[in-house]
Amino acid sequence: MAIFNIGILFTFKYLNFTIFSLDNMVGAKITQTAFVLPIGISFFTFHAMSYVIDISRGSANAQKNLLDTALYISLFPALVAGPIIRYNTVADQLRNRNVSIEDFSEGLRRFIIGFAKKLIIANTVAACADQAFSTNTDGNYNISVLLIWLGAICYTMQIYFDFSGYSDMAIGLGRMFGFRLAENFNYPYISKSITEFWRRWHISLSSWFRDYVYIPLGGSRVDSRLRLVFNLFVTWMLTGIWHGANWTFIVWGFCYFFLLTFEKLAGIPQRVVNLSVLGIFYRIFTILCFVFGWVIFRASDLTHAITYLKAMVGKGFIGGHTVWSDVEAQYLLSEYAIILLIAVLIATPVPKMIFERIFNDKKTKAAILIIKNGLYIVLFFLALSFMASSEYNPFIYFNF
Repeated sequence: MAIFNIGILFTFKYLNFTIFSLDNMVGAKITQTAFVLPIGISFFTFHAMSYVIDISRGSANAQKNLLDTALYISLFPALVAGPIIRYNTVADQLRNRNVSIEDFSEGLRRFIIGFAKKLIIANTVAACADQAFSTNTDGNYNISVLLIWLGAICYTMQIYFDFSGYSDMAIGLGRMFGFRLAENFNYPYISKSITEFWRRWHISLSSWFRDYVYIPLGGSRVDSRLRLVFNLFVTWMLTGIWHGANWTFIVWGFCYFFLLTFEKLAGIPQRVVNLSVLGIFYRIFTILCFVFGWVIFRASDLTHAITYLKAMVGKGFIGGHTVWSDVEAQYLLSEYAIILLIAVLIATPVPKMIFERIFNDKKTKAAILIIKNGLYIVLFFLALSFMASSEYNPFIYFNF
């Protein structure tokens, strides 16, 4: 059954890419299909695979109700962009869940947070990122290094607030209907290492590949380093391919394979992150790695990615020389500086800690609750105003 699910995923998502690659490499004249990629196929396919694998392992009992099985696979809050739901985490909730006013209220608040992340932050910085990534003439980025970096940083913030915003909305909707879905993000941009980053970013995907691919292959408990490298290679190649039928995603997955293999073999983060000066430098290195990684992820093809990365280190030329700043970059920086500062701040746990500290005073619980809910209402209508004034900008992970 798992092979059947993989076959469906391959047919709709990767068959045309395979045909295109074969045509370019060996001149195979195979007509591409006219299949349309079903929205969210990577997510609901992994839901179905989780179901059959858990049952085959004996970690979950087979669902006897066909409708409950269909409900799990097509649970609408997480259907098109996750988080990836494990069957054994919601098996009991499918038949035995309670919906209370407290859960509904908490779910609604969580939905508003995700709604605001997407519309106020992600969609705003997306405009700057799109402008930077779309400026390409004759194989070179004929814009300044400042604008190139501004675009990369904006996309770094866009993809986080876009995807974590959707996850918040899905978790909130699930809570409103009595489902307690697992968290999918845990402030990944404060990570001290690449290993920590992937423990915090898209948790449902990284844990899925860990439990269903990496550990069954032997994980890190193997007799040789060569086998460990092989296990990491398979896991991260599949992770890259999962994201899309494009060589950019394969290279992106390979880059993380290389970085995580280096950390595993070198004993990082244990040997580095607790050392003050070296730990700071390695944290900066980690930030640069995922920023450069998102450039590869965002690029339309490998040529596009290489050109953009070269421009980030001063290899984008205008008239034969490198331009570090220009009027357009300075204008966009002044336009987006405040929203970027807000995004950077919210990407850390500091605002949440302050908010919870202020609104957890039990002595004035009634008044605090009114003010707290009032702020959520204001945030919701502020997000609506952004939606009314912005162009259509779908969630990034709808493409996967």
